[in-house]
Amino acid sequence: IFVSDIIKIYSYGHVEKERKKTTMINEVKKTEFAIGGKTVVIETGKYAKSAASSVTVRCGDTMLFVHAAVSPEPRVGIDFFPLLIDYEERMSAIGKIPGGYNRSEGKASDKAILASRLIDRPIRPLFPKGYRNDIQIVAQLFSSDQENQPDVLAILGASSALMLAGVPFEGPVGAVRVGRIDGQMIANPTYSECEKSDMNIVIAGTKDSIIMVEAGCEFVSEDDIMSAVEFAQKEIAVQCDAQIAFAADCGVERPEFVNPNDTSEIKKVLEEMCYDAVYDAYHNFDREYRKQKLEETKTKAREYFDNLDDEHPIKKMMTETGIDFVAEEFKYLEKRIMRAMIVNEGVRADGRHVEDVRPIWCEVGVLPRAHGSAVFTRGQTQILSAVTLAGPGMAQELDGVDPQTTKRFMHKYIFPGFSVGEVKPLRGPGRREVGHGNLAERANIPALPSEDEFGYTIRVTSDVLESNGSTSMGSTCGTSMALMNAGVPVKCMIGGVAMGLIKEGDNDVVLTDIQGIEDFLGDMDFKVTGNDDGITALQMDMKIKGISNATLRRALEQAKRGRLHIMGEMRKVITEPAKDMSPYAPRIFTMTIPTEDIGTVIGPGGKNIRNIIDASGAEIDIQDDGRVTITSNDKEGADIAIKMIKQATFRPEEGMVIKGKVVRIIPIGAFVELAPGKDGMIHISQVCKERIEKIEGHLNIGDEVIVKIIKIDDKGRVNLTLKGVTEEDKAKVM
Repeated sequence: IFVSDIIKIYSYGHVEKERKKTTMINEVKKTEFAIGGKTVVIETGKYAKSAASSVTVRCGDTMLFVHAAVSPEPRVGIDFFPLLIDYEERMSAIGKIPGGYNRSEGKASDKAILASRLIDRPIRPLFPKGYRNDIQIVAQLFSSDQENQPDVLAILGASSALMLAGVPFEGPVGAVRVGRIDGQMIANPTYSECEKSDMNIVIAGTKDSIIMVEAGCEFVSEDDIMSAVEFAQKEIAVQCDAQIAFAADCGVERPEFVNPNDTSEIKKVLEEMCYDAVYDAYHNFDREYRKQKLEETKTKAREYFDNLDDEHPIKKMMTETGIDFVAEEFKYLEKRIMRAMIVNEGVRADGRHVEDVRPIWCEVGVLPRAHGSAVFTRGQTQILSAVTLAGPGMAQELDGVDPQTTKRFMHKYIFPGFSVGEVKPLRGPGRREVGHGNLAERANIPALPSEDEFGYTIRVTSDVLESNGSTSMGSTCGTSMALMNAGVPVKCMIGGVAMGLIKEGDNDVVLTDIQGIEDFLGDMDFKVTGNDDGITALQMDMKIKGISNATLRRALEQAKRGRLHIMGEMRKVITEPAKDMSPYAPRIFTMTIPTEDIGTVIGPGGKNIRNIIDASGAEIDIQDDGRVTITSNDKEGADIAIKMIKQATFRPEEGMVIKGKVVRIIPIGAFVELAPGKDGMIHISQVCKERIEKIEGHLNIGDEVIVKIIKIDDKGRVNLTLKGVTEEDKAKVM
C-alpha cells in the first residue's frame, strides 16, 4: 500500500463520517399534501437509516420506499455524472407469487425499466457541472392498490430523497400524470380512469419550468397538450413547496458545490490553437469531412498537452483525477461554435435551416416472406421495420403489478453497433432500446383497429441499419408503413419528428429533425408523433433546467409542420392499407359456441382441443364468452378445425338439414352418424317416396347422405328423413 492510498482511505472514512453526521435524520418526520384531491404522505426517519436518505411515499394503498445512496468522494477517471436509478416491483405488492420456474422477480420488466427512465430524466439535469459523486436512487414498490399509479409517486419520492441527502441537487422536482375524461382534466388519474381518458401525460419539472413530458394520446391537439402542461404546473408547484418545507423541517440544507478543477487554461489554449479549425469543420457541411477534421484537430491538441512537463498544473490535474479535460473542453468548444452558427447565422452543421427536414426516401414490401415490411430513410438514419401477424393466443402475457395482463401489439427496437460504425457485441435490449421501442409502440397504438375488427396479435421489429439521430421517430414511421403494407386496417398513417433547442441567453432556436450532433450538443430532445390532425405520443427531455411555456408551444407548432412534411414523403410510397394480406400470413376465422360447450371442446385435460389442433394444424383460442378464434396458414386446416368444433358442439334441432354417414342398418331402418357420438334413425318409411320392403339396395353402411331432422322425442331420440329433403335443402348443405 502506497502512502497516497493510505491518505485516500483515511480521507474516504472522514468524509463519510462527516456526511452522515450532517444528513442523518434521527426522528420521524412527515408531510402531507393533495394531488388531484388525493392525499399523498411522505415520511422519513423511520426506515433504512444507513442510506444517505430514505423516504416512504404513499397514496391510498400504493406505497413506495425510495432510498438515496451517495458516494463520499467523486469517482476517478470519468467525465460524466454517475447517476443510477433502479425501480423495483415486488409481486407481493399485489399479493401474488411471481410466475416462472424460480418463482422470483428476476430481471426488471419493461414497465419497471420505463419507470426507471421516467425518474432519471427530470433528475439528471439538476446537478451542477463537474459533480462526479456516484448517486443511486432505489425506488421499491412494496404495496399497490391497483388504482393509484406508482411511477409519478416514484419521481416525487426520488426528488424528496435527494432533498434530504445533503447533495447539491438543484431541485426539488414535482411530477403529475394528467388525464382527460369528457373534457375534464384529472391529476394522477387511476388505472381505470386512464382507460377512459383520451390522454395519458406525465409531466415533471421544477416550480418554475417543465423538464420532462411523456405522453400517449388519442389524436389530441397541440392546444390540448399545452392545457395539460399548464394544469400540471399548478400541481407541481404544490409538490415543490411541500418538499422545500419538508427539507427545512428535517434541518437539511443544500450544500454549495464548487467545481474543484480549474480548466480555464485548457480553454484558453484550445481557443488559440483549435478555434479556426473547428470553425472550418462546422462550416463544411460534409459529415465525414467534419468528423475527420475534428479528430485531426483534437489529436494535435492532445499532443500539445501530452508534451507538457509532468509537474505542469494541467498535467498533474488530469493525472490525479483521471479525467480527460482536453476532450471535455474540446467538446465545449465544438458546442459553442455549432450553437453560434445556429443562433447567429441560422445555419446548422449540415447546411440546413432551422425547420428543414433531411431528405427522405422509403420503400415497402422489401422482405418477401415477412407479413409486411418497410424501410424509412431520413438523411443518414435508416430503419427496417417488419410485421409479424399471429392469432390471439400469441398475445404477450405480462407478469407484473400493473393491472394490464396481456398485450396484443408489440414493438421491438434493435440498435446494433454497425449502425454507427462501431464494433459492438449483439446483446439484449438496454434501457435506451426499451424506451425507444415503447415510444414507437405508443405512437402507433391509437391508429390500430380494435380486437373485434382485427383479431390478430401484431409484432413489429424495427432494426436500425444506420443512425444519425432520431431513430425512434424513424421507427415510428417505418412501423406505420409496415403495418399498412401488411394489410392491417389501421385508421391512419402515423409520422414522427424529433425537435431540438439551442438556448443562448434570451435567444432560443427550435430545430426540426435534429441529427445526432444537435442532440449531443443541444439543450432538448423533443419527439412528437401523430397524424394530420392530432398527437398520439410525445416525449420531451431537457438538458438544461427547463423550458418556458411559450417555447414549448412554438416547438409543438413547428413539430406539426415537420410531421406533415414527413408523412407527405411517406405517402409517395403507400397511402392506405394493402387490400390483401401476404399469402404467408395466417388467416383468422371466428365462430361462437354455447358457453356450456366450452368444456366439451376442450375435453378432459385438454384432450379434445389437442386432437383438433393435431388434425387441423390450426391455432385455436377460446374465450370465456364462447368466442372461438381459429388461426391457420391454410383454409383447409381451418375448415377441419371448424368442422370438428361444430361436431363437438352439435345439438340436433327439428327441421335441421345435415350431411351424415350411414353406420348401421336394421330391418326397420338405418342409423346415420350426425356428429361423433350422435346418431339419428331413418325409418324405412322415410327412405323413399314409394313403399320399400327392405333397406338394402337403397342404403349401405358407409354411404354419405343428406337428411332432415323431422322429430326429436322425449327421450332425445332423433328421427330423420331422406324423402323429405328438397333440392333447395341439399343446396344449402352442399
